[in-house]
Amino acid sequence: MLNLDFNSISESTPGPKWNQLFNLHWPAYRAWFQSKGATNNPDLATSVAELERYMPELMPTYRRLCALAGNDPVAERFLTGWQPPAYISGCSQVVTQNPPQLVRNYDYHPNLSEGTVLHSAWNGKQVMATGDCLWGVVDGINEDGLVASLTFGGRRVVGKGFGIPFILRYVLEFCSNVEEAVEALVRIPSHMAYNIMVLDKSGNHKMLQLAPDHAAVITDAPVSTNHQGEVDWPEHAKFSKTIEREKFLLELLKITKPDAETTIQTFLHSPLYARRFNEGFGTIYTAVYRPTEGAMELRWPGQTLRQTFDSFKDGITSVHYSEKAPAMPVTANDDGKTQEIPPYAPTATDDFWTQYGQAWATGDPAVMAKNVAQAVLNASGKTDDKELTRLLELFTSETKKRGQVPWEMLADLWESE
Repeated sequence: MLNLDFNSISESTPGPKWNQLFNLHWPAYRAWFQSKGATNNPDLATSVAELERYMPELMPTYRRLCALAGNDPVAERFLTGWQPPAYISGCSQVVTQNPPQLVRNYDYHPNLSEGTVLHSAWNGKQVMATGDCLWGVVDGINEDGLVASLTFGGRRVVGKGFGIPFILRYVLEFCSNVEEAVEALVRIPSHMAYNIMVLDKSGNHKMLQLAPDHAAVITDAPVSTNHQGEVDWPEHAKFSKTIEREKFLLELLKITKPDAETTIQTFLHSPLYARRFNEGFGTIYTAVYRPTEGAMELRWPGQTLRQTFDSFKDGITSVHYSEKAPAMPVTANDDGKTQEIPPYAPTATDDFWTQYGQAWATGDPAVMAKNVAQAVLNASGKTDDKELTRLLELFTSETKKRGQVPWEMLADLWESE
């Protein structure tokens, strides 16, 4: 059974609590960052210049964090957020109204999740957010009632830009409504493809498709999973079931006035709630954001962590992940008729994706390297023995150091081919 402790931390300005967070997670982040060759590619001076160019308001906070990190040049480079190594997650999200609410599942592996809920006011505006990369945001809310959340865009493209958690930090620190958030998200480049949902307490919302190879696409879509329009990466789409999850959410929205709790409970069951932890892919948490209440919740089956701006509490929430759970049918409205959606029945994935997931879960570097390298070769149509040898050496070296093959390594490989 996999376990993860969610650490709720309240600290108005960066200080000893953030320093403790840094000391806890930095060794793993440093190993990942250096193993990807990102420390000097680009260099620190270039990365700081890009941060100052696109998000100058963050510079005082950035310098404060660097000082707390001991002015370590590697940490300073990492904390700019500019041109990080590629990384991939899953995720589903939806916006509903009356009252406005955003619900999302964050799909990843518990061993790779930071598990931080940080309440801060670094730039005068209170922010509550689940964290990544020590000061980034994967979903969160600010005191003005602006909510921001991400899902991976399902594309292999990697370009020049910031890691999306750093951009979402900026949005929540300095924007107050959807219009301001959209302006920032259009202006600041993202190094990978992401679908970003923003919602404010008026109920206004937008979903933006960001990518480094095209201008931001701004939509009114209330749903996003892990593709941007047409599927660009079929193998990832099969593995993550992005089309099936999107269709399921759109069917959910056909329910006559779906109430807030029904929506939340739906996210706690398949096909939205993933339990394929032995394959390296599962739902880490379900997040609920209610901008009119200034409240957020993290939910798991039978367990809830609720935090508000008025009564945020420090503490540890221990979560245990299991692969077994019943499915839940949902009633939908189709042209005025009531129709029951049957429990989701997973379809078989291609063998190479099954091997990839199983290899991730084994912990045996040799098995992981062989299976994952072969999976990538199969997916990309390569059969060259020399290529397989090269991949085996790469994966074996990495997995011996880290004990697992993270998804972002696969993204690196796709980027290099």
